Amino acid sequence: MHDIAIIGGGIVGLATALDLVTRFRVSLTVLEAEPAIAQHQTGHNSGVIHAGLYYKPGSAKARNCADGREAMFRFCAEHGIAHERCGKLVVAVEDSELPALDALHQRGLANGLTGIRKLSAGELQEHEPHVAGIAGLHVPETGIVDYKDVAQRYAELIARRGGEIRVGAGVQAVRRRADVLTLETPQGEVACRHLINCGGLQCDRVAWMCGVDPGVQVIPFRGEYYALVPEKRHLVRNLIYPVPDPRLPFLGVHFTRTVHGEVEAGPNAVLAFCREGYSRWTISLADMWSLFWYPGFWRMAAKYWRTGFSEMWRSFSKRTFYESLQRLVPELQIDDIHPFGSGVRAQAVGPSGALVDDFRIVEAERMIHVLNAPSPAATASLSIGRSIAEMAAKSWGLPALEAQG
Repeated sequence: MHDIAIIGGGIVGLATALDLVTRFRVSLTVLEAEPAIAQHQTGHNSGVIHAGLYYKPGSAKARNCADGREAMFRFCAEHGIAHERCGKLVVAVEDSELPALDALHQRGLANGLTGIRKLSAGELQEHEPHVAGIAGLHVPETGIVDYKDVAQRYAELIARRGGEIRVGAGVQAVRRRADVLTLETPQGEVACRHLINCGGLQCDRVAWMCGVDPGVQVIPFRGEYYALVPEKRHLVRNLIYPVPDPRLPFLGVHFTRTVHGEVEAGPNAVLAFCREGYSRWTISLADMWSLFWYPGFWRMAAKYWRTGFSEMWRSFSKRTFYESLQRLVPELQIDDIHPFGSGVRAQAVGPSGALVDDFRIVEAERMIHVLNAPSPAATASLSIGRSIAEMAAKSWGLPALEAQG
């Protein structure tokens, strides 16, 4: 019998487990459906340590990103994980983008970014000589890391501190009794007193499995990447972003230098027809059925159909994708980029069709469900994990390690 079972071996589930086994006297297991940890959102993102520029001041995203960013830098330094606080540019290329750029600057200041600075066209090129723009922002607090390395280190520390991680142990059913939750997995039954759902792309289904109405449905959006050929990587020093559309929780295609030396370009944001649909040809009839029967999907589609078709076209047209990138770096040529993988974002959407903009974590009897944790969840993982652990400790009366003896 475990005190706590955590469903999901992505970076949020692992960070939560790490905080729990570090600060509380608990028996804990992490149940991951895949044959290894960090196989989905954690292992398919661009590896940015976000500064906290975009998020509504006072929101859970803003608070956790600010705390989690600095915690991530400290963690990586302490554990010898390759990372860099390299900074980024947000670039306006036309006059119509200037009001949004100014609003972004004010939001960054409200979120405590002390290093943020507005730049003229000439000042942009001091940071990125090949960029084209009429104005921009420099955000020095932004960094880069490989989150698979971070997740692996979390897992090692969890095991060292007495926690258990089971891979290939996806939860297929949950049975509730008065004081025990029994989780059915391919590796047999797992009994626990409490459950934390960090199921990512499957989090809403896990909630239903537990008898909890999540109030939202996950809509998967695939983000596709290109990469610059090695001889053109010099065109991008660090990170270059466009001014984002404030109506959407996506940042637009951008350039990201990785800790491994590549320069990624992307992602777009196209509706995926499978929750683990990393290819445009990967289709799940079950996922499509649940998508098309959800009223919130059609209400969302009615509002954003033009954007959706534009993103779909860019998915199939390399030239259209390239032209979005060339707005920022005019020297780039179409043959300078090649396909470089993809990721899938678990975006919670409400029945009204509204895209859930903030982290959403809800409690139920003997359970905590993480129902929306897209970017910047990886950046903020240590802060989110601590928040969930404190929620669990308060609700479930977990004994602190300091209280032993």
